[in-house]
Formats: sequence, C-alpha cells, structure tokens
Amino acid sequence: MIYKYKAITKEGESIEGFFEASEESDVLTMLKTNDYLPVSVEKDIGADAQISLFSTKVKKKDLAVFCRQFYTMVDAGIGIVKCFDILEAQTSNKTLKAALKAIYEDVQKGFTISEAMNNHANVFPPILINMIEAGEVSGTLDTILERMANHFEQENKLESKIKSALIYPTALIVVSISVVIFMLVAVLPTFIGMFDGSGTALPWPTQILLDMSSWLQNYLYIFGLAVIIILVGGIYFISTHEGRRFVDGLKIKIPGIRVTNTKIITSRFTRTLSTLMASGIPLLQALEVVGKVLNNVVVQDKLTNSMDGIRRGAALSRAVKSMEIFPPMVDSMISIGEESGALDDILAKTADFYDDEVEMSLQRMTTLIEPILLVGMAVVIGFIVIAMALPMFEMVNTI
Repeated sequence: MIYKYKAITKEGESIEGFFEASEESDVLTMLKTNDYLPVSVEKDIGADAQISLFSTKVKKKDLAVFCRQFYTMVDAGIGIVKCFDILEAQTSNKTLKAALKAIYEDVQKGFTISEAMNNHANVFPPILINMIEAGEVSGTLDTILERMANHFEQENKLESKIKSALIYPTALIVVSISVVIFMLVAVLPTFIGMFDGSGTALPWPTQILLDMSSWLQNYLYIFGLAVIIILVGGIYFISTHEGRRFVDGLKIKIPGIRVTNTKIITSRFTRTLSTLMASGIPLLQALEVVGKVLNNVVVQDKLTNSMDGIRRGAALSRAVKSMEIFPPMVDSMISIGEESGALDDILAKTADFYDDEVEMSLQRMTTLIEPILLVGMAVVIGFIVIAMALPMFEMVNTI
C-alpha cells in the first residue's frame, strides 16, 4: 500500500511524499526515525494505481547500475547536483528516471540525498536510503556507493539464478497443459463420428476422454473464466498481508523447496547485514533494514521478535539461533565473528558460501523436477493416445 504523508523537518520546513508500507504505523515510524514531525498520513489510491498499472519496476540490476555510475562520478569529484542531472539523463527505466528528476530538484532546494530519496521509498529500498545517509554523515559516500553497487550486483545474480532455474519447469508445465487442451478440443472430436458409427461399446478411458472433450467444447468459456478468476483471486490474496504471510509460511515449510528457500533467505540476511555493519550502521537499525529485504514476512516477524532479546543484552548469535530459521552454521559463524571482532567480514564469507549453496540447491531441484514433469507429461499424453487407439483395435477385430 502506498501512503501519502506530510511532515515538518527539524528546521521547520514542510515536506510531503509517498511511502510504501503495509500499515500506517510503519509510515509514522519512518517519519520519527528521520526526526520528522508527522502532520498527516493517508492512503494514496491514485499512487497505488499509477505504480501498479503504468510504472516500470526498478530491478536490482537498475539499482546496481545506478549505484555504480553514481560512485564513479562522486569518486571523480563531480558535484552531487550535477551527478543527479547526468544520472537522470542517461537512465532508461521510466520510474527511476522520474524519481531521479525529483531528487535532482530536491537536492537543489537543500535536501540531503537520503532525505530526497526517502520521498521515493517505493523506488529505493530501505537499505540504500540508510546506507547513503550513513555515507553522508561519515563523509564516505563514495565507499558506501561502491559497496551498494556490489551488493545489488550480488542480489541481481541471485535473482537471475532463481529465475533461470524456474524457466524450464514453468515452460514445460504450460506446454503440457496446452497440448492436452488442444488434443481434447481440436483432435479428439474428429474421431467422435467414427466411434459413434461403429456400434461398439467404447472402453472407459475413451468414454472419459469423450466426455471431457464434449464438456470443453461446450463450456470452454466457463473453463477460461474460472482460470482467470482463480488467477486474479490468487494474486489478490497474495497481495494482502494475511495471504503474504500464508505463502511465505509455506515457502519455509514445504519439503523440497524449504531447504532452497532457507538458503536464499540466509544468503540475503548475511550479505545485507554484512554490508550495513561494515558501513557503521548500528546493529538494531541494521536488523530493521535487513528484515525488509528478506522478502518473507514470517522470517521478518521472527527477526523483529529476536531484536527484543538483543535490546536486553543478548548476543546476536543467540538471537539468530532462537529464530529457528537459519542453518546451525550461521549462528556458529556469527558467534565466531562476535568473539573475533570481525563480524562483518565473517558475515560476508558466510554469504559467499550460501550463494554457492543456493546455486547447487537450485540445480539439484531443477534436475529432480525435470524428469518428474517429463514423466507426468508422457503419462497424460500416453493415456490420451491409448484411449483413442483402443476403439480402433476393437473395430478392426469386429471386422
């Protein structure tokens, strides 16, 4: 949900902008974190519709290119205002281009980069905004931007691996369903007249296929409408907080995909936390940001609950272990990092390890799924062929 807010800064300046959040309280938390005095917060239905229907999603690849180009210019000594002018001119993504143009204008008015980017929280993820704010305070903006470029490049690689692993199974399922529907609707009806005129009793497999073919021919529009309703209903359900929680819970419970999803979450958790801590972000603030980039509401809630223990003085390793989500290796590595004082470095190495584990796990999962789908497709099409051939054999025997 997109919320439109109005607030007053510490300097007494009135600002307004949009923020993507599941609840109004999240917007108020964001404003208080930035020392803004909230004036009004309301749902912006128009912004939701515009973003969902007309805007182009800003991908990790776009953010990686943005950070890499921004870093190069800052490192070369180009002024911030000029940087955003150049970035806006050469960006092809329409959503990112519009946001950069607005930031360019806000920076000219005296806003800091993080303040200007925070007005476009639907475009820039929390980790990027927090990191740039840390870079502005510490005077290490170029270093921060280089780290963020590396971070988003790694995230883009991870997403690409996941998508690549899902392309073939998805395509095979779609082709299989399309072939079956085509055979039932277009091929099988050509044999109906021949079967009816033979005068022989049809075998039960053939009769089942004929009934299915007849139903699809007469009610294909109902079948298509039902599929559309199910898809739209499923998408709407997933977009709700309860639906998202239900689906995210299944991701870490269903055998077969649970291990792979856990490794993906572990990779994101360790890499993001490493990047934040290496840049001097306080642990609790870093964990809040990490929870938002894990892309799993159930794990985010467990992480939020574990933060209560850290506030009371518990070690991060103990808090992570209490979540009962991550593999045992993670809390052990974190414990070593806490004892050695090199937690960010240990987390980075752990992230590298689980990046490789994710790739191998996806390959194994794809290797198992492919033969199962092929066998399933062969069984279904084989059943159709046999069901069509049986009456022909009986007709030949009768003759």
